[in-house]
Amino acid sequence: MPGPLEGVRILELTTMITGSLCGQMLGDLGADVIKVEKPDGGDMFRAWRGGTYSGQFTAYNRNKRSITLDLRSDEGREIVLQLAEWADVLIENFRPGVMERLGLPLDVLRARSPNLIYCSITGFGEDGPYDKRPAYDAVAQSLSGITSLFVDPENPTITGPTIADNMTGINACYGILGALFERERGGAPRRIDVNMIESAIWFIPDPFANMVLQGIEQGPLARVRASQSYGMACKDGKLLAVHLSSPEKFWLGVTAAFGLEHLRDDPRFHERMLRMDNYLELHGEFKAMAKTMPRDHWTPRLEANDVPYAPINTLEDVFGDPQVRHLGTFAEVEQPGKGRQKFARRAVRFDGSREDQPLDLAPFLGEHTDDVLAELGHDAGEIATLRDKGVV
Repeated sequence: MPGPLEGVRILELTTMITGSLCGQMLGDLGADVIKVEKPDGGDMFRAWRGGTYSGQFTAYNRNKRSITLDLRSDEGREIVLQLAEWADVLIENFRPGVMERLGLPLDVLRARSPNLIYCSITGFGEDGPYDKRPAYDAVAQSLSGITSLFVDPENPTITGPTIADNMTGINACYGILGALFERERGGAPRRIDVNMIESAIWFIPDPFANMVLQGIEQGPLARVRASQSYGMACKDGKLLAVHLSSPEKFWLGVTAAFGLEHLRDDPRFHERMLRMDNYLELHGEFKAMAKTMPRDHWTPRLEANDVPYAPINTLEDVFGDPQVRHLGTFAEVEQPGKGRQKFARRAVRFDGSREDQPLDLAPFLGEHTDDVLAELGHDAGEIATLRDKGVV
């Protein structure tokens, strides 16, 4: 089956996560994505653990073709313009002003490709007091307020996965899909601007709304108090989580499952608002009881009482989880020279299927340079000359 974006062409001038994830998402929907990389090492993530094919790189670059190109050379600039004529969308995640310094501002690109949709991804926006500063995930998370919702002020340690980076890539993809739809209906091609700090703020609307509308102080326990979420270690050391939300039936269910029915009449806990106010005390009751038996004792009791629960899986556990296996979440692919790899398929199905998703692994550095240049009309002699000059 062809993917929803079959026939759409994406030119990706990006490194690391934000733009790479955006391009990968479009490639997962069937678009033809050409990633332009510098000849000396390519995307910085390629050498994350040495070599040129790290796990970090492969996580964000499947379903693409790789071409190496020196954007600082006149010949390289001309090839980018040829690729812009080929493309429907150009994605770049340079700092503001870099495309202009490379001689590739939007007006020059549009002169060659009038219908080109242009997506610029930055850390802080196109201008402003921070526009020249380098931006990475921890910086955007911290500026946006996300970090304050996780960090212990007594021991401030940055932890967890990339959130700002990933949300920025998702927002860029969201904007591109809207622009493609509009252009298909006869609209003008758009310039799309996405930045990391706004994407991170966008990701946490409820803390801001609760603070502004209800004056609720936000911090690491604010959400889990409100949602009544609890984590605990069982006797065997395995971890368990429950999420009681607001329905009273879940409170009744968890107290039955843990044999803590007496807490229903405890003046600290007999109403939901009291359970929120006395969250730490209730958490202590749950942790003490969970510690008395192994996890396999508690999970059937929680399920029998219809309590929202889950084992806190390690990443290795996720591969073997029965529901994950049933959903076919991970694809296993073996390709010559790349070996056997496993990765999470896209999370979106169309008509109940993901059979239209390409399953090509991330490309080797410059793997498709000759093929792409040939498609642009360069013959073997011209390609050899470009390689001798270090352009590709």
